[in-house]
Amino acid sequence: MTVARSGPLPDEVYDVVVVGAGVVGAAIARELARYPLRTALVEASADVGEGTSKANTAILHTGFDAVPGSLEARLVREGQGRLAAYAEECGIPVEPIGALLVAWDDEQLAALPALAGKAARNGYRRTRTVPADELRRREPHLGPGALGALEVPDESIICPWTTTLAYATQAVRGGVDLHLNCRVSEVTEGSPSQDTPHLLATGRGPLRTRWLVNAAGLYADAFDRLLGHTDFSVTPRRGQLMVFDKLARALVGHILLPVPTALGKGVLVSPTVYGNVMLGPTAEDLDDKRATGSTAEGLAFLREKGRRIMPDLLEEEVTAVYAGLRAATEHDDYAIRSHPGQGYVTVGGIRSTGLTASMAIAAHVVELLTEAGAGVGKAAELPPLTMPNLGEARARPYQRADLIAADPAYGALVCHCERVSRGEIRDALAADIPPSSPEGLRRRTRALGGRCQGFYCGAELRALFDAPGTEAAR
Repeated sequence: MTVARSGPLPDEVYDVVVVGAGVVGAAIARELARYPLRTALVEASADVGEGTSKANTAILHTGFDAVPGSLEARLVREGQGRLAAYAEECGIPVEPIGALLVAWDDEQLAALPALAGKAARNGYRRTRTVPADELRRREPHLGPGALGALEVPDESIICPWTTTLAYATQAVRGGVDLHLNCRVSEVTEGSPSQDTPHLLATGRGPLRTRWLVNAAGLYADAFDRLLGHTDFSVTPRRGQLMVFDKLARALVGHILLPVPTALGKGVLVSPTVYGNVMLGPTAEDLDDKRATGSTAEGLAFLREKGRRIMPDLLEEEVTAVYAGLRAATEHDDYAIRSHPGQGYVTVGGIRSTGLTASMAIAAHVVELLTEAGAGVGKAAELPPLTMPNLGEARARPYQRADLIAADPAYGALVCHCERVSRGEIRDALAADIPPSSPEGLRRRTRALGGRCQGFYCGAELRALFDAPGTEAAR
């Protein structure tokens, strides 16, 4: 088991290298760990899930509104079932609260039957039209003027941070090497038929592999060009979001969706598994793949939309704002391509549904590798994994007398806003894939993510993070 953020890379030839340790790349690495292969997962950043995967709307989709017949529609449908079962097995927080697509005018109301028909063509037949009076009873804090809704009862909220970390942890425990701070700058192409490996130039030295999988997210198009392909271009689409205090949670019972447009699902109001309420995202096509800052214009736009959807929400305190970039392309489907002669698979154009589809995408990529002649061998089951619970639907460590009796550190709170104990901090710092920064610690424990934003606990957490013996200190 290798997890390294520095130092030279192994002088060996891997069977498969997966480039990009977001939720999709980590899922592919986990799936490959089931086979007798030498596999590496390489990531340009210092941690897993540092790109799109850490800043999204955290919804486990049914795929009801995907393009019927598309690869995305199939993989989202399959992935939803796979991930729901995996989350239950591993303890990833999921809450099946359902969604309501709210119609605010006659045109939107008239579009609901067509959306129900589209859902049926995608294999989802549990939608139901909700009249205005029932909608008002179920969501009494909706703004005035809602004419009805389409109910999608199986939409869920999930923890995206724990999902990515679970995939990567299980991959590493299954024998996959995780190389962080390992940006690939150049590829000298090999050939499977001549048994000559690809040679990857990275920031930590050369890396060789027989088969190569591109899961580079926002940079998947640039990586594709290193292998001579121009099938798609990624336009970073920024989504800004606002997170409201936990006191707002009682205002909303479902994921409240707008009637979707060509640019995406639009601005929604949704609870989170952490007990907050989220408003967003925007949909801004940009040129800069690093432009993850929030803007005054974007937040004003969200407030305007939120005031119509749920005026009472705007009276609550905002505890955080953030922005993520999703990998939009000129195509209306995933850009997953196999290039057998090159020993190369591209996994590009994975938009906001990538979290839901991740496990199905991983299985599909292994199928493509097999069809291309990779000879992956016979699959085996991976050892079970239990992740720390970050969600509010089940007991957190500070609420569990059995844990505290066995180890009092789980009863000693460090972050009081989010009720994070010293035991959880200790466990995260000693994990198979420890955080590389306080921000990474926040994604693993929720510490620093509450209403004070680390004002009270920040110094103590920093001291724990920098203590001798931790990954950060080393």
